[in-house]
Amino acid sequence: MIAIELMETASANAAHLLSTLASSIPIAAEEPKGINTEGVVTFFASKIAPILLAVLGVIFIGRASRGEISKVLTSSAIAIVGLAFIAGAATLFFIGDFLINLIFE
Repeated sequence: MIAIELMETASANAAHLLSTLASSIPIAAEEPKGINTEGVVTFFASKIAPILLAVLGVIFIGRASRGEISKVLTSSAIAIVGLAFIAGAATLFFIGDFLINLIFE
């Protein structure tokens, strides 16, 4: 008789413990929606681009100190044109986003 009561109490406590544990565990984590492209662009703009520009600056200064002014000017012009293309692409991206929002509102 004592053993039966002990088993009933133990099983009731075990059931309560299992139900408490089951309610504290999340059923499914929220799945990611996609790639955070704004974060990637911000990372490249804030971390990678300044490093690349510094490397270009060091290369240009090194060439200029050796007397290769024409190569420095040519490389500088190419770099400026490249930056203009990047800025133009970013501008077109924002203009395209504005036009899409304007059309589909």
